[in-house]
Amino acid sequence: MTTKLIGIKEFRQNITQIWKEARAKNIRFIVMYHSKPVMEINPINEKEFILENLEKDILEARVDVKKGNVYSHEEVLAELGL
Repeated sequence: MTTKLIGIKEFRQNITQIWKEARAKNIRFIVMYHSKPVMEINPINEKEFILENLEKDILEARVDVKKGNVYSHEEVLAELGL
């Protein structure tokens, strides 16, 4: 992945072009304000994004199970109308 530094003014003026370029060319942009980095623009890998969400869901489910917040097989079938 390539990294480019840009100023906040350039970022504000060209935000659409910047995110499209980041996604198309796999470029990470570091946005600078008075020579200090203030934000980072990265293209999102869809598979990694899905896995991160799945990991969060699994952790939440484990907490629910420990608390006893579970459904029986029959309750699930009834909820689904089966």
